Amino acid sequence: MNPDLLLTNSLRASPYGTTVTRILAAALGAVDPAAAVQRYLLRDGDMLHAGDQTYDLRAYERVFVVGTGKAGVPMARAAAELLGDRLAGGVVVVKGYGDGRIENRVPSGRLKMQKEQSAAQFSISNSQFSIIEACHPIPDERGVAGARRIAQLLEQATERDLVLALISGGGSALLTLPAEAITLAELQSLTNILLRCGANINEINTLRKHLDQVKGGGLARLAHPATMITLVLSDVVGNPLDVIGSGPTVPDTSSFADAYAVLERYDVVADAPAPIVERLRSGMSGQIAETLKPSDPRFARVHNLIVGSNLQAAEAALAAARAAGFNTLLLTTFLQAEAREAGRMLAAIARELADSGHPLPRPACIIAGGETTVTLRGSGRGGRNQELALAAVADMAGLPELALVALGTDGGDGPTDAAGAAVTGTTFDRARALGLDPAAHLARNDAYPFFDTLGDLLKPGPTATNVNDLAFVFAF
Repeated sequence: MNPDLLLTNSLRASPYGTTVTRILAAALGAVDPAAAVQRYLLRDGDMLHAGDQTYDLRAYERVFVVGTGKAGVPMARAAAELLGDRLAGGVVVVKGYGDGRIENRVPSGRLKMQKEQSAAQFSISNSQFSIIEACHPIPDERGVAGARRIAQLLEQATERDLVLALISGGGSALLTLPAEAITLAELQSLTNILLRCGANINEINTLRKHLDQVKGGGLARLAHPATMITLVLSDVVGNPLDVIGSGPTVPDTSSFADAYAVLERYDVVADAPAPIVERLRSGMSGQIAETLKPSDPRFARVHNLIVGSNLQAAEAALAAARAAGFNTLLLTTFLQAEAREAGRMLAAIARELADSGHPLPRPACIIAGGETTVTLRGSGRGGRNQELALAAVADMAGLPELALVALGTDGGDGPTDAAGAAVTGTTFDRARALGLDPAAHLARNDAYPFFDTLGDLLKPGPTATNVNDLAFVFAF
C-alpha cells in the first residue's frame, strides 16, 4: 500500500500527515491476504501444514480450492502457488471492480497477476480454476452462478480428496445460493431492508444462514466426506467463525427462531418478502431442517483457521506509531454502535487529549477497531466510516493539532469509492467557509459530498483485504 494514496487535504496540510498515512498503511500491510495464507499454510514436500495440523498430500487423489470474499484473488494466488501441480482446480467468487468481465482463469502452477482497470485478475491458463466476479453488498446472479459452480465441484469430492476453502469479508453477499422456494430477488429485497434499518452483520448473517444452501455449514455438507481446510480472514468483530462469511464451513450456533427475531427486533416482518417469512416460520415449527450444528459428524474432517483479523491490523498500526514516537493505546477492537455515536465518542476522546492530556500524553495515537452501523434517515451518499468522521466534525472544531481518521480496511465504505475520511480541528471552519453545514449533511446521511468538497476523503482504492474498520485519534 502506497501511503500517499491515503493523504487527504487536511493531512497533506499537516506536518504530521505523511507519518499518519504510513501508520494507516502499516495496518493494511499487516493483513495482506497472500501473506496471511503464506504464514499459516506451509508445504514441505508432500507435507502440508495448516496451523497446528499436518496433511500428507500423498493420501489425497485431488486437491481443490474454493472460496469467496473480497480477499479471494490474493488468497487464491498464494494457495495455488503453494499447491503447484497438486491443485486439481477450483472456483473462487470475489467482488468485481472491473468493466463487466465476469470470469478469469487461474493457472494451476505458477501465477502472474495483471492489473485490468481497478481489479486484479489472474492470467488465463487452466480452465479447471476460475475466478468469478460478483456484486457486494447486494447479491446478484453472478454470485449465484459462482455458488452453483462451487456446489457442483464439491459434490464430486470423495473421502480421498482434500478441499481448501478460502473465506474473507464480503463472502456472505458474494456467494449466494437461495434455499428452496426463495428467489434471488427476495434475498436482494431483504438485504436492502436490513442495511437500511441498521442491523449489524451478526444479525444479517443469522438470516442469511437460514435462507441459503451454502451458508451455515453448507459448504462442509457439500464437501463431505472429503477433508477440508478453511483459512479465514475475519471481517467480524470478535472473529466468530459461524458469522464470518455466514459460516459456510462451520457449525451454526443460531436457529430459525433467532433469524425471525431479527425481523421482529427491527419491526420489518411486514416489509420482508412473504416467502422468506414463511420459510422462517416453517423452520421454527420444525417443518424445515435446521442448519448444521456442532454435533454433526460431517465436521469431523473440517479444520477452520483464522489467518487475519482486525486485531492484527490494529497491533501493526500501534507498532508503527510507537516507532514514529507516539504514545499508543488500543482502545478496543469491539467497537459496535451507530456510526454517528461512535464518532462523537471518539471526538470526546480527542477533546480530553486536548484539554487534559489524558488518557495519553502528546504525541498520542489511540486506535479503535470494529464495525459500526448506519440507520438511514435520509437519501444522502456515504458509508459508516464517513458518517463516523462527519459526526465528529462539530465536536472537534478548533482543537489544535488533532486528527481523527476513519478507515475501512477493504478500501471501500458504503456504495462509494472512498474508504473513509479525515477530520481535524480546522474541518468545521473550512466547511462553513464553503457553505457546508455538517449537521445538515449528517441528518440526511450525506457524508460523501461533504468530505469530497473538502478533499478529505480517503481513496486508496480496493485493498484486496477486509478486516473491519479502524478509527484513529491522533494528538501531535
